[in-house]
Amino acid sequence: MHDIESKRLLREELLVKRAAMDAEARSAASRSLRDALLSAPETQMAGTVAAYVSIGSEPDTRGLLFALWKRGAYVLLPRLLPDGDLDWASYEGPDSLAPGPRGLLEPTEPPRGPGAVASADVVLVPALAADRTGMRLGRGGGSYDRALARVGPAILTAALLYDGELVDELPAEAHDQRVRAAATPSEGLVRLP
Repeated sequence: MHDIESKRLLREELLVKRAAMDAEARSAASRSLRDALLSAPETQMAGTVAAYVSIGSEPDTRGLLFALWKRGAYVLLPRLLPDGDLDWASYEGPDSLAPGPRGLLEPTEPPRGPGAVASADVVLVPALAADRTGMRLGRGGGSYDRALARVGPAILTAALLYDGELVDELPAEAHDQRVRAAATPSEGLVRLP
């Protein structure tokens, strides 16, 4: 239980910190993340990028999604299934999104199935924090742990974070899936062991 409880407390602390950020700082951080990700070699060469539409105080991904799509990448976005797993559908610009469950914006294109994430060359995932070993702290639903379990070992998987959210160590549980990189506004794309 110790790890579950320490994760819960850490989530609360991180969400409070994010909520306290002003809009200007959040916007600047989101632009830095977008630029770092767009200039990464893996993203530049990617035919397919699995990403997500940010909500709430998360680093804003809308500019990144639009830039990837305009560049000609095939962008896959998640659709939350009733069992908490993720289905995927293509992003066809800002008008191809509609409100989904839990305040999410989801793609309106036909769903491609939970396995579609395995076809991505780069997978960008939301996180509240990540550590230097690649352990990721999500919101606790397990949706992205299931999705990341379907992604091959050579694929770049990256958590998008604010500065101060890439830490030395996080509590972990058996089902937690590691990411291979983290992106922060000041460090850019950090590859993790």
